[in-house]
Amino acid sequence: MTSPLLEPYVLNDTLTLANRILMAPLTRCMAGPGLVPSQQMADYYGRRAQVGLIISEATIIRPDGQGYPNTPGIYSAEQIAGWRLVTDAVHAQGGKIFAQLWHTGRISHSFFHGQTPVAPSAVAWEGTLPRMRELHYELPRALSEAEIAELVAQYAQAAVNAREAGFDGVEIHGANGYLIDQFLHHETNLRQDGYGGTPEKMARFALEIVDAVSRQIGGERVGLRLSPGGYAHLKGDARDRAVFDYLLAELNGRALAYLHLGIFDDSLTFDYLGGRASDYLRAHYRGHLVGVGNYNPQSAVEAIAAQRFDLVAIGRPLIANPDYVARVQQGAPLVAYDESMLTSLV
Repeated sequence: MTSPLLEPYVLNDTLTLANRILMAPLTRCMAGPGLVPSQQMADYYGRRAQVGLIISEATIIRPDGQGYPNTPGIYSAEQIAGWRLVTDAVHAQGGKIFAQLWHTGRISHSFFHGQTPVAPSAVAWEGTLPRMRELHYELPRALSEAEIAELVAQYAQAAVNAREAGFDGVEIHGANGYLIDQFLHHETNLRQDGYGGTPEKMARFALEIVDAVSRQIGGERVGLRLSPGGYAHLKGDARDRAVFDYLLAELNGRALAYLHLGIFDDSLTFDYLGGRASDYLRAHYRGHLVGVGNYNPQSAVEAIAAQRFDLVAIGRPLIANPDYVARVQQGAPLVAYDESMLTSLV
């Protein structure tokens, strides 16, 4: 019997996926000089092209968006050419791939670009940088409204660049405590202007980016990742619920490709959401929903059968199993993920 995960799935008139399995965005820190994607990265993604849709590793939209070493960008001609190697490799295998558009906000560091990190408000995250534990996060400066408008335009340009690079669409990274997510949570957004103070104003930045990107490449080629439960790089606040209630109601009026939950473990619960973040999104969002967070083939099938989400994004198991789809098809056991696998693009 064929697994329901392997059934084709229609997102819209433009995009039909070969199956319900997505490759989750996985930060690998393997870009070359100039943050340019390499042939090695192209080979890595090409080997995983049997999934219904690959979501690329988070890709920075401008230099001050960098918060980790060797993460690729999509703002220079050289980077666009490098990503073309990747998209060609995926398409040669019959696959589809979206670029995840990213700015880390206060999770950036001047080490990478020589500037003070930017954020909704001057509120620092405590701790040290992954892979660079000698560096502590810095106090960011608050963006002006004019600078916010520039960022919206740069997200839109990044989407244009992604299409030029051959991507089938983009996913806007609005999750995991990075810049867009920082506007959506009270712990990181202390503004009292047009971008803070009320749910409508706190959601404004995210919606302006969604609309600007959709105008450039079509909403049917745009996904959005959200973390309504504050769990990474920021602390949740009960008041955040009203922000996401408003945001999701607004998104229901926009024809996006999908909404993607941002969380490491979907068993986590949040009191102010009434339980799991995935269940909260399903209750409030009427479009296609991508679940994620420690699912295996069986638990993903059960969750989809229960209509908790429509598609599942797989992360580290796809690092360990480039042939993940074939293994699901054959009922073969999966190779266990090991931390040592992070150091190479196999």
